[in-house]
Amino acid sequence: MQALKMKDDEMKMVSVGAGITLTSVMAILTIGIVAVIAFKLFLSKEGKTTIPGGFKFEWDA
Repeated sequence: MQALKMKDDEMKMVSVGAGITLTSVMAILTIGIVAVIAFKLFLSKEGKTTIPGGFKFEWDA
């Protein structure tokens, strides 16, 4: 089996880094959302929450 080779003009059209950029943006967005939720939950006097997966958290001050 022989590997396919790209021509020079085809190689110039390939853009790299889009996947890494998208992954980085999604990771930063997720970290930000989790940080805001944690901040609001832990500063409340009493709280109760259920997150996906069936995890439940309750506390009283």
